[in-house]
Amino acid sequence: MIKELGYLSLLVLYVHAQSCDNYGTPNGSTCACPTGFGGSTCTQPGCGGTIFQGPQRPLAALGGSFANLTASSCSCSAGWTGTGCNVCQTANSCQTAFSAVGTVAASAPIQSTGNDTMVCNTEARVWASSQMSCNVQNPTLQAIFPLSSTLNIMRTLQPAFSPIPNTTSFGAANTTFAQLFYDGVEQFFCEADTCTQDLGTTNDGSANWQCSNLRCTCRPGTSFCGGVPSLNLTATIDKLDGTLTIDCGAADPSSNSVTCNFLQDTIQEVFGSTGLGLNDCIFGECVRQNVIDGGGGNTASSSSDASKSLGGGVIAGLAVIGALAIVALLLLLLGLRRQRAARRSGVAVSRNTASVAWSDLSYVVPSPHEKAFIQPFRKSDSNTTNDQAILDNVSGKVLPGQMMAVLGPSGAGKTSLVEILAGKNKTGNISGHFGVWSQDRAPRVGFVPQQDILPATLTVFEALLFAARLRLPENVTDKEKKERVDILLDKLGISSIRNTRIGDVTGAKARGISGGEMRRVTIGLELIASPDVLLLDEPTSGLDSVSAARVADVLHAIAHDPVNPTPVIASIHQPSSQLYQKFDLVLLLAHGRSLYSGPGGFAPADYFSTVATGIVPVYQQGYNVAEYLLEVASDPPVGLFQLHKSQNSTSNENIPAQRSDTNLLDGAVEPAETSEEKGGPALTDIYTPSGTTPSGPRSGYETTFLTQLQYLCGREWKMLKRDKTLFLAHTLVSAILGVFCGGLYFHTGITIAGFQSRVGCLFFLGSLIAFSSLSALYNLVEIRPLFLRERASLYYSPTAWLLSRFLFDMVPLRLIPTIIVATITYWMAGLAPEAVHFFKFILILVLYSLCITLFNFLLGTLFQNGGIAILLSALSALYQMTFAGFFVHLNDIPPVLRWLQWLCPLKYALEALSVNEVGSGLMIEDTLQGVPVSISASLIMNLLFGFGDNNYYRDVLVLMAYILGFGLGVIVIVWLKVRERR
Repeated sequence: MIKELGYLSLLVLYVHAQSCDNYGTPNGSTCACPTGFGGSTCTQPGCGGTIFQGPQRPLAALGGSFANLTASSCSCSAGWTGTGCNVCQTANSCQTAFSAVGTVAASAPIQSTGNDTMVCNTEARVWASSQMSCNVQNPTLQAIFPLSSTLNIMRTLQPAFSPIPNTTSFGAANTTFAQLFYDGVEQFFCEADTCTQDLGTTNDGSANWQCSNLRCTCRPGTSFCGGVPSLNLTATIDKLDGTLTIDCGAADPSSNSVTCNFLQDTIQEVFGSTGLGLNDCIFGECVRQNVIDGGGGNTASSSSDASKSLGGGVIAGLAVIGALAIVALLLLLLGLRRQRAARRSGVAVSRNTASVAWSDLSYVVPSPHEKAFIQPFRKSDSNTTNDQAILDNVSGKVLPGQMMAVLGPSGAGKTSLVEILAGKNKTGNISGHFGVWSQDRAPRVGFVPQQDILPATLTVFEALLFAARLRLPENVTDKEKKERVDILLDKLGISSIRNTRIGDVTGAKARGISGGEMRRVTIGLELIASPDVLLLDEPTSGLDSVSAARVADVLHAIAHDPVNPTPVIASIHQPSSQLYQKFDLVLLLAHGRSLYSGPGGFAPADYFSTVATGIVPVYQQGYNVAEYLLEVASDPPVGLFQLHKSQNSTSNENIPAQRSDTNLLDGAVEPAETSEEKGGPALTDIYTPSGTTPSGPRSGYETTFLTQLQYLCGREWKMLKRDKTLFLAHTLVSAILGVFCGGLYFHTGITIAGFQSRVGCLFFLGSLIAFSSLSALYNLVEIRPLFLRERASLYYSPTAWLLSRFLFDMVPLRLIPTIIVATITYWMAGLAPEAVHFFKFILILVLYSLCITLFNFLLGTLFQNGGIAILLSALSALYQMTFAGFFVHLNDIPPVLRWLQWLCPLKYALEALSVNEVGSGLMIEDTLQGVPVSISASLIMNLLFGFGDNNYYRDVLVLMAYILGFGLGVIVIVWLKVRERR
């Protein structure tokens, strides 16, 4: 029974403790109240007297549940002021009040020496425990609650130094207690701990008091807390938490009044970055002079000593930027080291004797329905197939000093054969034996495609020098490379046009050199690398007879060079008689099968007249042999294939190394001694059982990455200087749109509608960047064929090309126009005037432009069809506009679709731009239904768009993550997918 009574008494005490207002503490049957309050539950503020009187001081009378200072007609004693008469004004008032209570011995001052005279500290700084009282003035608050509002605050730094601890002070060290009064009635009270004091460095009397662990309690039934149901602030006030800052400036010399700011996150969201404004603040602290003289209890920190820590987002952003800068620097140093070592190496450019051979070579392209996924499930015993045989058991060889023409009607397989021998990637299945045999090293195989894909803005000399700089070893000096180009120009017969721009073969941009000259330039791009074997796909296609003859003369001279004879294989569609007679060997194809493989000249006509009498028409003397052969191959009888197969069933060794003298053209150079005549391996000896080449083509680059980047950037710069249309168009359009947008949002107001217009201006800029970046995609699609040709010829690595392309697309076409349009719009629209906010604004737009440019690069590399890529880019821009938060509030998006906002870079850019704008302290000044409103723009931003006011640096990091992700995606796709396939 005694135990139960004990529990009951504890429960009664606990319940009683819960009834103490203003965070008073239980003290027997009553409450120990904060300084300035009394009564059984600490609900009655002081009404006269002094704070030295403690529980015995006069208190405001209760009227129902509340004490009303106004209704109580309180009158402060001489020397005391403020709401509740808690603030001393003079030293005499402190000394008199202290002496009146007669408890000198009970004060127990820590400072036992020095001047113990009582003084009144009326500055904002705190020595022991200071009282302050301020008027709360805010247009929005006054519009809702028009009567007088005051705020009392007690700041305790060291209660032991207060004249009477627990009377003239309350609570532990470094604490704060505050109460807000409206028309004389306390509305809510707050407390916080872990407080620090910052006095600044100017000694002007200003002080910054910052605390943690804030909590507030609304008094039910008061005007703020349910007395007016439609204006009930209970939920908002009771949720106030986090950090509390009381920032007080220096006193106004004319009025001796001080302005302070009551700062907390929620309050700042509502009333702006300056929080709740406190005007006409008065301070009063009774303290002994020796406490002031000795600085006892002063744990205040100066701003020079207390450095504010950076936020996590800022630190992370700086770390990422620093890491990227370090990585870039290390890569640059490594590149310089490798470049220097390569230029000092003794590797020389050498020619190698090489031969080309193929035996039983077949190439089959699966039907469109016979894809790789379906093919394994096809029945093995099925006799039905739609596969197309492009080549069927074709054999032949070409030795140094020989020049072969591959003839046949369209669809015969000429191009496929040349491409396979050149090692090009083919989409079908290849079987049989083929390869290039060389003596000392991996052979250099030069391949000239049918189309002339050349940089239109470069001159002939510049195009060949670019190839020489990248396809010749690094240790070859630039002077030697230029000399090689000059020699090659003479050999090709195009020295007269060395300084003429190549131009566009279609004439879409500007006409330059002729088609025949373009063909010789294309051949020169392969010859500059000193190939051991040269293969050409229809080098005379589309040329007139004179131009075709010049090309043939060049090829003939290359093949029969007395010092460096080169095997030359060219597919020819319909050669003239003169062109046909240039070739030493002829391979005649029909429907992918070989009808003839052997010496050229009149030998093929003699062959068909001898072994195919009655099967094919007889050759008429004086008729073009090439045309005769094409007639034979246009619709050959089946027996002709069988006849040729039986003639070559043993091997290809019956192909003579040289033609007979009767078939040699006048003035032709005899082929050099073949490898077989030197005792080298025979044709069938150079095949490996697996069908791979005994010596594959080289696979490395002749120059280092830094050299590749250097010359690629040089070419991009020349192309930009000579074709200024795109740059000028971007610059002019950005200036015009900047003036248009700036005029549209000129000096946007600070009303709610004006703030929405501000965000609309930011949204317009983001959308403009998204759509203008489409030109990056078009540029990439346009230059893609040139990249494919140069990559296949091992000019440079895809990464070097991407980096140069990105730099010279991003800086002139994205960065400069973005800065122009942003700068014009920013100042015309009257956005945040501080320089720091302007540069943060520019940073976001640049990051977003980088992000969208790389995204378009990704589409341009992922899809070969430029139309599809442009369509997807436009649709993605519309998608971003939808989920950016401007048209639809982010929190109102249905949950099933809400996750899509996280995949929207424009959302992060628009949020960061908006946060940057409201972070300048922007306040909304408006009138709603006749009520003036002064409210923080950050609250309106959150209500209208759902943006978080602390997300700027987070958004920066997210945009940087998108940039990194898109950049890596582009590199991976280019390396794996964007390569020549035939």
